[in-house]
Amino acid sequence: MSVAKVTELSCSSPKSFEDAIEKGIERADKTLDKVKGAWVNEMKVEVENGKVTAYRVNLKVTFVLKG
Repeated sequence: MSVAKVTELSCSSPKSFEDAIEKGIERADKTLDKVKGAWVNEMKVEVENGKVTAYRVNLKVTFVLKG
């Protein structure tokens, strides 16, 4: 039997939502063991002078606890 935990991360990218998600997962995998999945909780853009300057996502990342 395994037990999983969910933690929330905020990630950003100047390129795209997809890039922000990928960077968030890569970073989570460096810190958390056995990352199994994630879902996007919220998406947002930052705008400056009518142009998108950053894509932000809040991710809920699921990982298995050591046991």
